[in-house]
Amino acid sequence: MRNKEIKGYVSFILHAHLPFIHHPENPDYLEEEWLFEAISETYIPLLSNFKKLEEENVGFQVTMSLTPPLLSMLDNKLLQKRYIHYLKKRIELCKKEVKRTTYDERLNSLSHYYLNRYSSDLHVYKEVYNCNLIDAFKHFQDIGVLEIITCGATHGYFPILYVNEKTIKAQIAVGVETYKRYFGKQPRGIWLPECGYVPEADKYLKEFGIEYIITESHGILYANPIPVYGTFAPICSPEGVIAFGRDIESSKQVWSSVIGYPGDPNYREFYRDIGYDADYEYIKPYIASNGVRVNTGIKYHRITGDNESKDYYNVQWANDSAEKHAGHFLDSRVEQISNLSGAMEAPPIVLCPYDAELYGHWWYEGPYWLYILFKKIYYDAPNFELITPGSYIDKYPNMQVSSPCISSWGANGYSEVWLNESNDYVHRHLHDAGDKMVELCHLFPNSKGLRKKALDQCARELLLAQSSDWLFIITNNTMVDYAKKRIKDHIGRFTKLYTQIKEDNIDPEFLKDISKKDCVFPDIDYMIYY
Repeated sequence: MRNKEIKGYVSFILHAHLPFIHHPENPDYLEEEWLFEAISETYIPLLSNFKKLEEENVGFQVTMSLTPPLLSMLDNKLLQKRYIHYLKKRIELCKKEVKRTTYDERLNSLSHYYLNRYSSDLHVYKEVYNCNLIDAFKHFQDIGVLEIITCGATHGYFPILYVNEKTIKAQIAVGVETYKRYFGKQPRGIWLPECGYVPEADKYLKEFGIEYIITESHGILYANPIPVYGTFAPICSPEGVIAFGRDIESSKQVWSSVIGYPGDPNYREFYRDIGYDADYEYIKPYIASNGVRVNTGIKYHRITGDNESKDYYNVQWANDSAEKHAGHFLDSRVEQISNLSGAMEAPPIVLCPYDAELYGHWWYEGPYWLYILFKKIYYDAPNFELITPGSYIDKYPNMQVSSPCISSWGANGYSEVWLNESNDYVHRHLHDAGDKMVELCHLFPNSKGLRKKALDQCARELLLAQSSDWLFIITNNTMVDYAKKRIKDHIGRFTKLYTQIKEDNIDPEFLKDISKKDCVFPDIDYMIYY
């Protein structure tokens, strides 16, 4: 469906990431539900809408990063079983809600809606996808509409880790190897964890075959020399790594709390949930095991406005708003590209990177918005096409050589989210463990047997401790106790193993226990730190 001249491109990048959370020792860790919520509210809805586009023969192009921790959890048999249990509990609650809300037609209609939604999730997950969402995403990569890229092994934040460059090397190497394990080929691109760029990473990105990176806007805008076309064309670092920068205007239309689409009064209100609203004794079996009220995913209200009084959610009104916003986004890109194209040698690319979990989890209607937008782009034949960064590089390989600026997409654009007075104590432990990991490689190169298993587990514990998520959580004062516990646990396990290895006194039972809990990256080789 194309009859107009192409003047530019729009590239959607969805960053699908969660920290590795796996507690075989205890089924009551609420944090495991972060994955289950993301599957039901983001990953299955995205896959379902991609499938509809495929069945309707609507051409589209989108890019997603599926990070190594997320891939590891999606592939974990215990977590798959627990997700099914999670769905069955939600279905049980929805059936009770259908009976409880018969007094109000609108509420009852919504309770039926949620019952159908969670029942569909259970059917799709078990019967259609056979509990394998990785292959479901791989299908769309195989047919050429989805470009999947990788990330750092555990989302470690490069601009601080580079104190010991081998720790960055390991994050990149394990990220690439995990991708190859699941998708059977080399990844072309990487979503830098937290979009955190540091030039010291470039040589390792090149070593492990990465062609391009996703950076924050000012990582490009403050590059040296200043890029002629700003964020509307990729640049190439002196090391040969291509960098794409986030477009500011399109980001605001989706992200901004003031002008962003998700604030529309017709959209579902994230912060009203029956986990908090329902009678305590009634809802108690469906909240945290310690009795603390939490989200259940059943939300009956729309945003309505700034006041506390919230009207009931209306699915049709929400879809109408999504369709209106899809049209607005399309028109905005047409105007933006029209203004840009005449002043550039190659067609401009407008890069639209977002957390994947925005679509569905935070902005419930987001996956439907994408579906409508992609259909509009296909049928309306505007002056632009959807494209992936890899395809853009193939079409327009000539680009300016420039060194991106150290940057991140955290608050204020640099490193303060991951290095501030609330979490700065962590870094000395991370750096010390990084140095000790390198030391172990040189003391015990190419080990075998029990020592090899212990050294590989040391590498896992270090990587898990380096997750930027723990630092982010501490800064934002959300699940602080859990984040601090995870850092303490992984550094503690690493340190204990380090001592046992050096003293040639490895405890097989201890190693077996933590290997079962922290069973990420089964093919890791500790010598990556050499």
